[in-house]
Formats: sequence, structure tokens, C-alpha cells
Amino acid sequence: MKLSRVLKELNSSKDIENFLLDLCTPSEIEAMEERWEVAKLLYEGKSTYRDIASKLNTSTATVTRVARFLFKETNQGYIKVLKKG
Repeated sequence: MKLSRVLKELNSSKDIENFLLDLCTPSEIEAMEERWEVAKLLYEGKSTYRDIASKLNTSTATVTRVARFLFKETNQGYIKVLKKG
């Protein structure tokens, strides 16, 4: 079963959280959370890449990578979730 399908089958936020805690290392979870925070700030459009990197204590490379997937790639995963928020 694909990971996306497994996540869809989970019934609560707590179940998803527990599954991710079992599946991922703390560093992997931290990296995903960091990317999500970067995506939210980029989507708001009020900060420069450097400002975001400084605010979140991350690299401009991470901000640039997230921006590429947010604005240029065709997956539109970030956008679909951000539009709901």
C-alpha cells in the first residue's frame, strides 16, 4: 500500500502523528516541519528568502528548494493545502 493511501486511512490527527513518529526519525520530522513553515511564509509573500531563512534558522538553499516546489513544480501539493488554510 502506498504511503499516501496509508495516511488517508488514518482516522485522527493523533493517529497520523503517531504513525509519523514511528516511521520517521526526529530529524526527518523536524526537516518536514521546517519545510512546511517555509512554505507557509513563502505563500504569504511578505518576506524575502533571506528573511525566512533567518526567522526559521534554516538555509537559503532550503527556502529556495521549497519555493521551487511551491511555485514551479506541477505537483501543487503545497498549494492545495495552503489554499484550504
